[in-house]
Amino acid sequence: MLSSHVAEKIWQQIKQQLSKEAGKTVYNNWLESLKLVSFSDGKIEIGSHSDFHKNWIEPRYGNRIKSLWLASSDEIKSVIFVVDKNMTSSSGSKKQSKKFNNLPISSPLDPRYKFEKFVVGPSNDFVAAAAQRVAETEDVAFNPLVIYGGVGLGKTHLMHSIAWRIREINPNRQVVYLSAEKFMYQFVRALRQQETMVFKEQFRSADVLMVDDVQFIAGKDSTQEEFFHTFNALVDQNKQIVVSSDRSPADLEGIEERLRSRLGWGIVAEIHQTTYELRLGILQAKADDIKNCEIEPKVIEFLAHKITSNIRELEGALKRLVAHSQLVGRPITLENTQDVLHDLLRANDRRVTIEEIQKKVAEHFNTRLSDMSSPRRARAVARPRQVAMYLAKQLTSRSLPEIGRKFGGRDHTTVMHAVSRIESLMNSDSAIADDLELLKRMLDS
Repeated sequence: MLSSHVAEKIWQQIKQQLSKEAGKTVYNNWLESLKLVSFSDGKIEIGSHSDFHKNWIEPRYGNRIKSLWLASSDEIKSVIFVVDKNMTSSSGSKKQSKKFNNLPISSPLDPRYKFEKFVVGPSNDFVAAAAQRVAETEDVAFNPLVIYGGVGLGKTHLMHSIAWRIREINPNRQVVYLSAEKFMYQFVRALRQQETMVFKEQFRSADVLMVDDVQFIAGKDSTQEEFFHTFNALVDQNKQIVVSSDRSPADLEGIEERLRSRLGWGIVAEIHQTTYELRLGILQAKADDIKNCEIEPKVIEFLAHKITSNIRELEGALKRLVAHSQLVGRPITLENTQDVLHDLLRANDRRVTIEEIQKKVAEHFNTRLSDMSSPRRARAVARPRQVAMYLAKQLTSRSLPEIGRKFGGRDHTTVMHAVSRIESLMNSDSAIADDLELLKRMLDS
């Protein structure tokens, strides 16, 4: 009768054969960590440490492993693969992948960024509700959840809030949160160290994958390829994906069409520009958390009116006021606020809209304002339109697709061409350069 000791000896011989056939890299990354879990009544159980690991091994090496077992003894009748949760990931490849595995794939979460601290208003109520739905249920209702909006509007706050809530409800769920930049860095590192299989396993074993600022992989073809396959693998396993971006998936430039299509599969939720009421609520909540420092209500109202760009700048202004008051010993009055924040307030007063740019350019070149959006392509109309597009790119924070929509629904490539054309003319046509300098001064004043 075949004893467990003999079965283990046979298994080690089989693994040596697999090492010769599969090669060092594949064996170390995938096959070495397989274990003989049990042998009884002619049945062999081979253990993997995760579903992903098992699903990778079986279609590639399952039949070969079975044939080696069956050829080793007449007493062996069947070989099956199981997931053994007591095994540690990549346990058999510690020596080769030690450096890579010591680099955490998930970034730390900020304890300040939780749902309880996220102030909800008309500009973000839908995205906040979608985020809470994803965080509080393990049923994947929509996949992925894409959160997009401008800088400093609360995307990262919501991403961290989702991760915190999931961990509170079910600590056993594997949540991986990181920026797209870090995803790219770890992928490149894995390529250099020939650890791509370990990389794939780590990310594709996640229950929830959260990637912040996905626009940063634009133009990075190999990283996009890997993210695309990771996305598909997780969706196939019914695992949740959440990403954030500075614009809608449809407007992401430098992203492959197939990836943009995948990102649009689920719920795409925008965080809109803040309203006065929301800014006021955020400032009041922040002020309530500050100890030993009184802030006059009219100061809060003044800041909510004057700083309209984004929440990050708004919170930064409040922190600056408090720090100045504590260091210098001056109370936070309206007069002192205007003095301390004079540069920030002036910058916000100076913000230019695309509509203002179009109006000034039309007046300067003596064309109709409607020509900015018309399909007319005559040079007398097209050149001022290109100038206005260039200035919109230089003086506003709007994306190329957003600028294009303001000019009669034009494509972002049209805006790119206009910007490139005007930049070229500035170096060869002094009249254009003078026109642009004058227009900038008029718009800044």
